Amino acid sequence: MTDLRHRLNAFVKLGSFFKEYCKYAKNKTQIDDIQYAWFVKFDEILILAGHRNGWFTPENILFSLESWADLLTPSQLENWLSSYDLNKNKPKTVALIMAGNIPLVGFHDFLSALITGNKVLVKLSSNDKILLPFIAQYLIELVPSLKDQISFSEGKLENFDAVIATGSDNTSRYFEHYFGKKPNIIRRNRNSVAILSGNETNDELAALGEDIFRYYGLGCRSVSKLFVPVNYNFDALFKALYPYNTIIEQHKYANNYDYNKAVYLMSLYKILENGFLMLKEDKNYASPIATVFYEFYESPEELKIRLTNEKDRIQCFVAKGFIEDEVAFGQTQKPSLTDYADNIDTVDFLLKT
Repeated sequence: MTDLRHRLNAFVKLGSFFKEYCKYAKNKTQIDDIQYAWFVKFDEILILAGHRNGWFTPENILFSLESWADLLTPSQLENWLSSYDLNKNKPKTVALIMAGNIPLVGFHDFLSALITGNKVLVKLSSNDKILLPFIAQYLIELVPSLKDQISFSEGKLENFDAVIATGSDNTSRYFEHYFGKKPNIIRRNRNSVAILSGNETNDELAALGEDIFRYYGLGCRSVSKLFVPVNYNFDALFKALYPYNTIIEQHKYANNYDYNKAVYLMSLYKILENGFLMLKEDKNYASPIATVFYEFYESPEELKIRLTNEKDRIQCFVAKGFIEDEVAFGQTQKPSLTDYADNIDTVDFLLKT
């Protein structure tokens, strides 16, 4: 078993690798031969990942890598783990069933299981099968003993002690049927919302665009629903979001925009749109690509009660001085190590299992 210090060092070096690679990818500067060889391989991996999944653009993959580079530092990792007694962990094999909606969406589970001293048995989504195996290869190069701690499975999962599975409300029923007898975390659909007062600055509304458009709105931390006061004027919002208009140049996004717009118009739904985003009044939380739902509210207190009662359906609340545990505008796609999916403490689960 690789001890904690070696595991920490491996992930710190991985964070440095991500950081240096992102600099290289943007500037293509020459570096030392050993690192350069890995960077060239990573270039190929990013291209292949994009071919396998058209939503995985180089920009979004690099954004994910840079976000992880900021987290995989000695201070961040040690602060995160200082709240736990890792000596309590009973080494086990943890099956990780990963989603594939955004690049490296399952990396936090992978990190949590390994850093606490467990083996991982990973079943990847068909939408994200390229990036993590390469990263695992790099980690094993750093710490060869990790080879015995990391494995990937294409078929039926067997010989594991606990499971962390991420999927939809539909797949969660399948997961509960097959894995319900094992210690488990089974995640379901979640979406993120923004609560606007009408007093937001242009900078705050522009930052909200990052919460809406990053990863094309495909993540559970992506804002898919707005709550706005009665008689809210959307002009300021559309003006602030205009710098994101180049998103329509991505063909998959444009196809979804055109398709959903046609559906709305044929169904005689009232929509607001600006050529790259549609706003539709709707009580649901999960909106289609290129669409954000909205609802009007009259009473902030009543809305707060409703959102508190429905918090199990919501990953992030974006607001300014409205609700407990809210996220600042523009920050949903930069979670900390303690921002656990579905608000379930993964490390605590692993240590108690």
